[in-house]
Amino acid sequence: MHCPFCGAHDTRVTDSRLVADGDQVRRRRQCAACHERFTTYETAELIMPRVVKSDGSREMFDERKLRAGMLRALEKRPVSAEATEAAIERIRQVLRARGDREINALDIGEFVMQALKTLDQVAYIRFASVYRKFQDLDEFRAEIDRLSQEPQEEENTSGKAPRGTP
Repeated sequence: MHCPFCGAHDTRVTDSRLVADGDQVRRRRQCAACHERFTTYETAELIMPRVVKSDGSREMFDERKLRAGMLRALEKRPVSAEATEAAIERIRQVLRARGDREINALDIGEFVMQALKTLDQVAYIRFASVYRKFQDLDEFRAEIDRLSQEPQEEENTSGKAPRGTP
């Protein structure tokens, strides 16, 4: 690491601490030449997979699109912002953990539906209706019936996912 004051390349670390819930390392450094002190932050560079759309095109993963879709489904629903952000982060972690260079947009949609199902069932139905392109009321009824047949999980607005879900 070069010194931002004099440009020398000889700096030493005087202190290191974990910050941002352990996602970053804060390092205090001192230049051997001018003795000035400065702070650097170190984070892991995590590459998200490219998204393969239904038309075959590919694009970079965009967390803003993920968040916008979930927020649209959760609009005016009693789910905290913290729970929503935690669900988004869990989806990102699942995508990174897979280690794939590419992922189908349909798979991401399934992860979103799983997350919404645990956060809020109405939001889940909203998202499913667009995602699965419901054409009429019968398709809504069928999905609601499927949802009501599943074992009831306690409503979860705390942000903690049940085991095995993103």
